[in-house]
Parts: sequence; structure tokens; C-alpha cells
Amino acid sequence: MFSIFILTYNEEIDIANCIESVLECDDIILVDSYSTDKTLDIASKYPVQIVKHPFESHGKQRTWMLQNITTKYDWVYLLEADERFTPELFNECLEAIKNDQYVGYYVPEKMMFLGKWIRYSSQYPRHQMRLFRKNKVYFTDFGHAEREVCLGETNYLKNPYPHFTCSKGLSRWLEKHNRYSTDEALETIRQKEARKEINWYDLFFGKTELIRRRALKDLSLRIPLRPFFRWLYMYFILRGFLDGKAGFAWCTLQAFYEYFILLKVEELKTLSSKETP
Repeated sequence: MFSIFILTYNEEIDIANCIESVLECDDIILVDSYSTDKTLDIASKYPVQIVKHPFESHGKQRTWMLQNITTKYDWVYLLEADERFTPELFNECLEAIKNDQYVGYYVPEKMMFLGKWIRYSSQYPRHQMRLFRKNKVYFTDFGHAEREVCLGETNYLKNPYPHFTCSKGLSRWLEKHNRYSTDEALETIRQKEARKEINWYDLFFGKTELIRRRALKDLSLRIPLRPFFRWLYMYFILRGFLDGKAGFAWCTLQAFYEYFILLKVEELKTLSSKETP
């Protein structure tokens, strides 16, 4: 068996369905960043351990809980409140942890938006590190999200986890991505100042989807007209038009997010110049 970590902040809409999807596990730990809605009231009705810790960043939150919270099992699975576990994924995880060769597994993300699976424009299968040994994986910050550091060999699972983005409505999406865009703007500035070279080999010939996607991310932080090229790439090259109306909306929102990041970059530069004597 393995333990489950669920990260929350004001997740009253999603938390019940999220917890109910993992009730087959007997060690569920909810790490909450001091929610102000009914998240904890709802969660307390289930057999879960609740731990509160102030949120600094995604990478630091994950690393803190892995280092400071005792789990029943050596293997853990990370879950966000708007994500779900499936019986197929649960069974695959049980088989995967029997293999001592790997310290962690990447799991494909199945993006759900406006009641539809966004198969094409979401870059499916988009893999995320979710199942791993506690003392063999930690996280660092990258933009608004995080990147894992694995002390050993990793592998990939086949069964995806559904991610119900925008389940809380468009206003919540805008509120979250307003915060995220600041972190992404800071990362954009850091990348430009560091003058890090693009790994073109990984971009075109990377062994896995994860390697190619991260090389593309590094490139995207440097190219001009990012919002336009993001929409063009997602809607035509990734064939987002095959996702229908939901796909068009998804691509447009992602392009808007890129534009928001560029606005934040200019804002941060302006503030910095004013602070410089």
C-alpha cells in the first residue's frame, strides 16, 4: 500500500469527490494552507489526517510535507484537490511499488475542461511525478509550479488521473492564474538574466514527452509574441481544434495567461527601476 497526500487551499467544491476517490487507501493526509472556506469542515467527515502549514510555494510545500509529516508507508502519491484517483490507476500503483528498481513514477494527466477531455491541446499524455518513495524525491520551484529531483531511476505509468481544471468556475481560474503569472514572470526574468542555452536536442529528440516538454518550456520563456505562438501551437500544431468548442476556449485561456505573464514582467521591471536609486 502507499500513503496519499492531498494539497488544499479553499477547495470546498472539489475536496469531497477527491477524498472519496482515494478511500481505498488507509493513510490519507490532507495538507492545508489555512483555508477560509468549508474545506476542512468537509474533509473532517472522512478518515483523513489534517495538517496545516502556511503556503510559500509549490515546491517548498511539497518538500516540507515530505520531510516533516510521518506517513504509514514508504511510498506516497501526491494528489491535488481538483484531481481524482481511478480504480485502474490504484491497481497499477499497487503493482508499481513492488518494483525496487524505480524510486518514482510519472503519471499521465487527463485534463478535463467544460465537461470534456482536452486530449489534444493539453499535450496528452502530459506526465507528472506523482508516485514515489518519500526519501528519494524532493521538489524545487520553477515558475508557479515545481520540478522534481529524483535520487534514482524513474518510470512511467499508463493509467491517467483526471484533472478537473476550472471546476470552481472561470473567476477562480482567473484569480489563481493572476497569482501564478507573477511567479512565471519572475521565472521569465531569471531565465533571461541567466542566459541559459536552449537544449535543442532535447526539444526535438528528447527521449520522453517530459524532456521535450520542459525544453519547449525553456524556449517559450525567451521567444517574442509568446501569447500568439502559444495559441498557434496549441490550436493547430497540437490539433486543439479537434477538442471542439472546449478546445478553442482552452487554447484561448492559455494564450491569455501568457499575455498576463508578459504584462507582469513589464510591471516588475517598472517597479524595479523605480526602486533603483
